[in-house]
Amino acid sequence: MAKLLVVIDYQNDFVDGTLGFEKAKTLEQSIYDKVIKYLQNGDKVLFTYDTHYEDYLETREGKNLPVPHCIKNTHGHQLYGKINDFINLKNTLHYTKEGFGISPEDMIKLTNEIGEDINKIGIIGIVTNICVISNVVMFQSQYKNADIVVDASLCASFDDVLHEKALDVIEALQVKVINRGN
Repeated sequence: MAKLLVVIDYQNDFVDGTLGFEKAKTLEQSIYDKVIKYLQNGDKVLFTYDTHYEDYLETREGKNLPVPHCIKNTHGHQLYGKINDFINLKNTLHYTKEGFGISPEDMIKLTNEIGEDINKIGIIGIVTNICVISNVVMFQSQYKNADIVVDASLCASFDDVLHEKALDVIEALQVKVINRGN
């Protein structure tokens, strides 16, 4: 069984930077442990990076959320804490996305790198109601027959109500949500 773990946007700016929040900090060790488990089993791990540029405030997102964050080549753009240890390791892929979700064109390219034989996809990371849910939709569309599992205990949002609502929608999309309410 080919498995993939997707770690969504666990970057400095979302943990303790410009858009950081306390719950995000509590996920570090558990995310680290889960990544180690996948890698020890020979499975692949994909890290996504929310990626913006100096013109961020000119973009649609920047006009709606006027807080510069995850600017490419800054500390805020890098993976947070111990998760940054997974740079350039075998079976890890790193993807810079310029929107909430991976673009359809890039999803096809990633499938070539990841492989089409993936039949189980775990998704974790932040922010549940924005980038996590967006990427759930993208993976569900690309890997139509894979079992997709979101570990709610390894996802977080700055808004607990929106976190729970996003998990409701994810379940309604026929994606399994585990460890909810921890």
